[in-house]
Amino acid sequence: MFDIGFWELSLIGVVALLVIGPERLPGVARTVGKWVGTAKRFVSAVQNDINAEVSKADELKRLLEEQTNLQSAHEILETSVSDEEDRKPVPREKSDYLVKAASDESTDISSGEDQKKQSAEQKHD
Repeated sequence: MFDIGFWELSLIGVVALLVIGPERLPGVARTVGKWVGTAKRFVSAVQNDINAEVSKADELKRLLEEQTNLQSAHEILETSVSDEEDRKPVPREKSDYLVKAASDESTDISSGEDQKKQSAEQKHD
């Protein structure tokens, strides 16, 4: 706690002996010891509380990282599920309709091209 060596403690003891006196010195030393012990316990309790809060913060950070990873995995899963839904087979009625509509469009396109060719041939003649 404090960087006090043997010689500093000896000097404090001699000054206390001279100021307080030999009769009251043991009682004062006992009282000072109790106060120092109380202060050490208080500091230790504060350190334990701080360490507990830091560990809770670390746990919360870890959980948030896991949730972020899970959320990105969930987005990938949602994307693959939506892609899967896009690939679902079309019911028979709809597929027949789509095939007929596609063939009608190709007929219209090809007949339009045939008409253009015929009109171009007539101009050349």
